[in-house]
Amino acid sequence: MDYKELDVWKESKELVKLVYSLTNSLPANEQFGLTIQIKRSAVSVPSNIAEGVGRNHSKETIQFLHITRRSLYELETQLNISNELFHYDSIEYHKCWDILQNCKMLINGFINYYKKQR
Repeated sequence: MDYKELDVWKESKELVKLVYSLTNSLPANEQFGLTIQIKRSAVSVPSNIAEGVGRNHSKETIQFLHITRRSLYELETQLNISNELFHYDSIEYHKCWDILQNCKMLINGFINYYKKQR
């Protein structure tokens, strides 16, 4: 299976792009605080999908997909906190939020798919 063909991987890459755009509006003094945490969480999503699919055993793949899901929840929390603190542009924030929710749904489906393969 080529991870680059997966909808969840493609969608998570779009999420990363939006997160980077969104965090550009944060204050400069947050560059090494919340901003870096948000970006790391976002980048870890497609990265862990790719690494998980690259594993030879479904048990290992599922483990990485669970890490991916945790990163999505971490990112969701960080975006929520940063929006409360710094009030993002509403349209851009909601687009990012919607893609994040879709990624959560897709990763749950992908985890279930792999569990059935065992």
